[in-house]
Amino acid sequence: MALLRYWAGARAAAGVAEESVDASTLQAALDAARGSRDAAFAQVVGVCAFIVDEQPVGVTPHDQVALTPESVVEVLPPFAGGAGAMGLSAGGSGMIVR
Repeated sequence: MALLRYWAGARAAAGVAEESVDASTLQAALDAARGSRDAAFAQVVGVCAFIVDEQPVGVTPHDQVALTPESVVEVLPPFAGGAGAMGLSAGGSGMIVR
């Protein structure tokens, strides 16, 4: 089973530091994790970046990211170094961090 390892706000939303899921793609793993949690968790995961087996996923569609039973998925919200699908405004500086 692949291991999802949650960081910072994703850990708080998940209520656990990590969990194992039976999934062959990143999309299936995230769907399984979302299935047992509320909409707030789904919202947090929606802005996360992912590292699978030490390789950043980037913009690769999640259904095209293969997982093995030994895979480790790091789930990184923006405040933990992840960029996700949304940029963050850095105060009033006008700087956008993606």
